[in-house]
Formats: sequence, structure tokens, C-alpha cells
Amino acid sequence: MSTSVLYMSMSLDGYISGSNDAPGNPGGDGFMRLHDWYEMRWDGSPVPTTRMPTAHSTLGKQFMEETNATGAVLVGRRTAEQVDHWSGDHHGVPIFVPSHRPPGPSVAQYPLVTYVLDGIESAMAQAKAAAGSRNVMVHGAYTAQKALEAGVLDEVQIHQIPVLFGGGRRLFEVLPSRLELEVVQVIDTPEATHIRYRIRR
Repeated sequence: MSTSVLYMSMSLDGYISGSNDAPGNPGGDGFMRLHDWYEMRWDGSPVPTTRMPTAHSTLGKQFMEETNATGAVLVGRRTAEQVDHWSGDHHGVPIFVPSHRPPGPSVAQYPLVTYVLDGIESAMAQAKAAAGSRNVMVHGAYTAQKALEAGVLDEVQIHQIPVLFGGGRRLFEVLPSRLELEVVQVIDTPEATHIRYRIRR
């Protein structure tokens, strides 16, 4: 059965994006600082760096493999529009965008992108059906909060970066109630601490 997993890189003070995030500035000012640990771009090519190669780049490859094993993506509209829906191709899997209004006309050129207008529960159900036995990768602060509220998010994978952003968009700005989590895995490196949690029901 498919598992829904929120994947996010986050600053120590809880930000997943910098200030001034917009389609012309995806992720806001300084956004890539949250992804330096990856040492790879989303297409799998290496990020130019002056650092010596480390074992940590192997960890980046591990998480890229997890990304490639994903069966569907559920992403908030704000995130999707800032990256132009990844030009309709997030590693070749269907992309579901829960929204209160229909997509803009440009989305018609992306057959893998589906806007779901009848709620987060429906969007997750469709994403899980599309993913089959593979995971649903979840992105976006508002979407994560709504998925938690609706009880349709199963796990959280946080890549916590040793930096204080001091502004931007927080991942868990507003939650409806207290939620208990179970720590599944912790991988600690100088660049980031990777913590995987399971939501306790």
C-alpha cells in the first residue's frame, strides 16, 4: 500500500523557503542554502562546489534514489506554480495539485499534472491510487498542514539544516492540534540532520 511522505529541507528555525519567494524567485532569497547538502540538482547532475567530494554526496544519491522510487507527487499550488510544475515532469510521475480554483491555461500542456478541486482527501486518494505500491511524495507548507489536519499524511522526512533563516515561510506555521510523531530514522551529518518520522494515529 502506498505511503504518503512529506519531504522537506528546513532551517533550524523552521523555514522551508526564504523571503520574497515568487515564480521569478522560486523558494525565495537564499533558498538553495537549504539544499546544499544534496550536492546534486533535481535532474541528478552535480552542483558545482569548491568543497572536496565527501561521503555525504553518496547520501545525496541515496535520497535521489528515494525520489526516483516515488510513484506520485502531491504538491501545493504555490510551490507548483513557482517551479512551473517542474515543466510537467517530476521524474516522470503524476503530479497532483489540490486547489480551490482551476489551473491556469499553461497547465494544459502538462499531461501528468492534475488539479484536484474537491479537497485534500480526494487529492491524496488519487495520488495514492496513481502511485500503486510506491510512495506519494508531498511538498509544500500549506498542503502539509492540511494533510495533517485531514489525517492523510503518513510520514515526515525532514532534512534539518544548521542555519537560521530568520524569515520566509515556515513549514508548520499553523496546526489544528497537537500531533505525536514516532522517530523512524536519524542520519546525522555535518551538513544536515535527516530525520524520518511516522505520524502516530
